[in-house]
Amino acid sequence: QARLVESGGGLVPPGGSLRLACLASGQIFSVFSPSDMAWYRQAPGKERELVARITSERRTNYADSVKGRFTISRDNSQKKVFLQMNNLKPDDTGAYYCQQVHPNSDPLWGQGTQVFVSS
Repeated sequence: QARLVESGGGLVPPGGSLRLACLASGQIFSVFSPSDMAWYRQAPGKERELVARITSERRTNYADSVKGRFTISRDNSQKKVFLQMNNLKPDDTGAYYCQQVHPNSDPLWGQGTQVFVSS
């Protein structure tokens, strides 16, 4: 059964870095590679918001709040998408979710990984 598995969250001080990873488990290359992949986050008491997206052609876009600090990338051979987060701020705290959008399927979501930015 296809599912998305996030990892890499944790507690870091302000200014620190984390690298999140999302594995598309149970999928074959021909399903993952044409998919657009994205990271969303949800802070306590707030709605889920888009953080970064990378298309199948590797075009990227970012939320204004993370531009210049976060980088999204993908490795189709591993069926993974990554989010490198640098210069983290307390406002980056939240649950981070991976999303997959395949041209012929409904969006697929992971279970999330928690990021805490605090001194």
